[in-house]
Amino acid sequence: MKLIKFGQPGQEKPGVIIGDKRYDVSHLVRDYDENFFSGEAIENLKSEIHTHNLPEISAEERLGAPLARPSKIICVGLNYKDHAAETNAPIPQEPILFFKATSAIVGPNDDLIIPKTSTKTDWEVELAIVIGKKASYVSEENALDHVAGYVLHNDYSEREFQLERNGQWVKGKSCDTFAPIGPFIATPDEIEDVHNLRLWLKVNGQILQDGNTSNLIFNIPFVVSYISQFMTLLPGDVITTGTPAGVGLGQKPEPWYLKAGDVVELGIDGLGSSTQKVKAYEA
Repeated sequence: MKLIKFGQPGQEKPGVIIGDKRYDVSHLVRDYDENFFSGEAIENLKSEIHTHNLPEISAEERLGAPLARPSKIICVGLNYKDHAAETNAPIPQEPILFFKATSAIVGPNDDLIIPKTSTKTDWEVELAIVIGKKASYVSEENALDHVAGYVLHNDYSEREFQLERNGQWVKGKSCDTFAPIGPFIATPDEIEDVHNLRLWLKVNGQILQDGNTSNLIFNIPFVVSYISQFMTLLPGDVITTGTPAGVGLGQKPEPWYLKAGDVVELGIDGLGSSTQKVKAYEA
């Protein structure tokens, strides 16, 4: 099943994609939130959508992020060897973890707003995990039982804020609009092999990132199990699993970054694609 939310910002309602059409399920589901992901709601919805006459959603309708704001977004840094190499960082011996503010979440095709004083806004296509069943000290063998689905995420980063302003990476990761998520959450049965998905990103039509989840340093079960040793993962939480080579910071002969007027497109096999137009901050 593919879960979406649609409507204007702050007024989004839950829907689903069946085939190539979108349908409103707001009469069946209040929201894709912690309560929804924690129980049997996904399975119940799968059963119910085949017995109801669902209202169709116009293809022109805006898509929001396909879940309610979660309790947290946990990010895994430097989780592809080629990305670690391009940033001159050593291969991590354990996952590097940091948080991204949930206020950064926007819809998949909403504009990217360059922060007020930014000169180094960068892109990162990533596979993200949505947690289903509550996870605390779970084993690697049981980790996938705690996954509700997978989703496309662009982990935008301001490299000066992240790397040159002291402290943790969160400052460079949490600016408004820095977490476009979607277009949809795919339940695990929609994805044949989560460890063999192509992920790509273009800026102004030029392909800059072209990787595969087979090159993850730490795979999905390990990441879920590992994070659950340090904190409880709640239903609806998002884990974003790292980016392959090709970010602005790693460009040769020298780094370059986004500017107003640029267009960023990205996608992952089985998880659709998204597009963000880059705009300057306006007070």
